[in-house]
Amino acid sequence: MACSAVTLSIATIISVIAVACLSIAFSTDNWYEIRINRNVTKERISNDKYDEFETDLRYFSRDEGLFRICFVNKKPKGLETYVSPTQTQCININYHIPEDEESQRFSDQRWERLHLARSVVALYVVAFFLLILSFFTGIAGCWKRSHANLIATGIIQLLAGLFDAAAMGLWHGVQFYDQHKLKDEYSYQGWPQVLKEHGITEFFYGWSYILAWLGIGQCLVASVMFLGAARCIRSEKRAEHAKNLSYLMPVYPDKQNPYTYAYAYPGHYPTYGSQYGSQAGYGVRQQVGW
Repeated sequence: MACSAVTLSIATIISVIAVACLSIAFSTDNWYEIRINRNVTKERISNDKYDEFETDLRYFSRDEGLFRICFVNKKPKGLETYVSPTQTQCININYHIPEDEESQRFSDQRWERLHLARSVVALYVVAFFLLILSFFTGIAGCWKRSHANLIATGIIQLLAGLFDAAAMGLWHGVQFYDQHKLKDEYSYQGWPQVLKEHGITEFFYGWSYILAWLGIGQCLVASVMFLGAARCIRSEKRAEHAKNLSYLMPVYPDKQNPYTYAYAYPGHYPTYGSQYGSQAGYGVRQQVGW
């Protein structure tokens, strides 16, 4: 009893923390932090690039998430932004690219990068669906102390963790396309040369990225804990069943009466009639004179 109760409690707490970490990471924007030293950049650019320096978002420090690009200190002039839940000026990442003149110039690698970015969001949505499903199977397993429901909960959470890990792998693939594979104007290779100089641009993984990996790890640990709790419950039920069998008294059937119950049939009655009959016959013989 103690094994399953402790294991289930720990697994439930870890599951709640994992869902909270993944939800916060999914909705925030500090995945990839790009820091631009604007003071040094302003000194190194030419005068004809000053308008671009004030309006091009590549010259501004920013945080990139799954859905938004948020500017840290200052936003480009003329760019329409909105205030995010973290009180920063942001623009949305467009995952829907219409068929126009701009998209017709996209290379095959640019389309591959777009599909990878879409797949990251899709895998996270599937993982959240599995986590919600595991919530119901986990409640049923705890309430009924069901070995099968807890095994299902552990397997579903394991699948959710694998889907989240796959999403993180695709996200790294998107970054690889931006940094190394793509050669167009939208990639790192198309940035102004001054931004590629040493000490101008720095890249960091943000706290949202770290929180996502932490949630994935906790989700995998919770799945193992649920599987362990299922095994504990199965062992406890077997021990309880064996204990109950020890109190049962074996009942063996009677050899003379093979049935489980017997009837009390009356025995043989004394032959009083024969005794009376012999005495009566003796009296008759006396009267007749025999």
